[in-house]
Amino acid sequence: MTDVTPLQAPIGTRDILPGESETFATLVGTFATMAQRYGFGLALTPVFEDVGVFHRGIGEQSDVARKEMYVFEDRGGRTYALRPEGTASIVRAFVQHHPTTPWKVWYVTPAFRYERPQAGRYRQHHQLGVEVLGTEDATLDVEVIALAWRFYESVGLRRVTLLVNSMGHAACRAIYLEHLSAHLSAHASSLCDEHREGWSRNPLRVLDCKKEECVAVTNAGPMLNDFLCDDCREHFAVVTAGLDAVGIAWAHAPRLVRGFDYYTRTTFEFIAEALGSAQNAVGGGGRYDRLAEQLGGEPTSGIGFGSGIERLMLALEAEGVALPAPALDAFVVDTTGGTAGLALVETLRAAGLAADRAYDGRSMKSQMKVADRSGASVALLIGPQEMASGTVTIRDLRNSDVADRQHSVTLADVVSAVREATNRA
Repeated sequence: MTDVTPLQAPIGTRDILPGESETFATLVGTFATMAQRYGFGLALTPVFEDVGVFHRGIGEQSDVARKEMYVFEDRGGRTYALRPEGTASIVRAFVQHHPTTPWKVWYVTPAFRYERPQAGRYRQHHQLGVEVLGTEDATLDVEVIALAWRFYESVGLRRVTLLVNSMGHAACRAIYLEHLSAHLSAHASSLCDEHREGWSRNPLRVLDCKKEECVAVTNAGPMLNDFLCDDCREHFAVVTAGLDAVGIAWAHAPRLVRGFDYYTRTTFEFIAEALGSAQNAVGGGGRYDRLAEQLGGEPTSGIGFGSGIERLMLALEAEGVALPAPALDAFVVDTTGGTAGLALVETLRAAGLAADRAYDGRSMKSQMKVADRSGASVALLIGPQEMASGTVTIRDLRNSDVADRQHSVTLADVVSAVREATNRA
């Protein structure tokens, strides 16, 4: 008996284990297929970056940079941060490697934020996303939104609402910010506790606040759409017309702003209605036309979106959607005491079939219990009699009423027999 206290996963993190991880893997695999269909290639970047990547990218005064980033100094005295989101790292890679544009990449990554854990939000979570750099074409905004929409459709989500807005560009938004700041200053005492003192650091964040006090104040104030320049209005009109053209329903959300400094013009968010809470966004993104420049590159237009995998899993559960999980084709039950079972599972696996077996020399009865629990379509039984005759007994584990539930085949025919049996199952 050990007296060592068992260690636990850090607060705000979780283990995703078999039984649940299959859903995680299916989401990633489905997204990879969808991204490839839209012409995106996979980009993998370091999980930590020079802290300047995020200070310049998401804004040094943003809540994420000030309160939530994991920042550390390495043994060489360099200051790094664990990635809090996916976009800034991808754009840093674009600036560093100078790929041909338009550069279309997708990513899957863990992200880290020191925040209060709650449903679907963890201090380590995982994101899927895409980024495109090198074109200002407003119809690309439609394609990026469509990719996300089709992905949600393909995994079975039906109660998803798309919200769309325009944040304008730097010039017209600056004029709006002057008017918004004046309004918030005049009504600061009526804001919620968080924004009563801190609204001046990022006035746009007050628009995103769901508390009644802030909603009342901002509803009575100026709206960004009234300050958009003609170019930004035209860009937004092309986006919304494009969404109509490809049959994607959308709603205009004039309060919708994104939390990072780099966003301009098109912004969007996907709401999972089944979650029915303030934490119901399963994905979102927008256009950013200055981020590459802020990271030391040439001015380059970009657009992308990210989707939290844990939040997606909650949305699927809330809608009662169970993604098909990979199952074993065959489970080998070997009572010969030798290597027959080992050889057979390797033969099956080499032929592209999913196979497993029991270990530790268990009895036939014990191995059959494991076979039943495994979810395999068939059990392959090898005993002394089968060894002597060069055969394998196949037992159907899923269809007890079939006439030939159990029969023998030769070792040479076992692969084709399992394929036939699993197709029937």
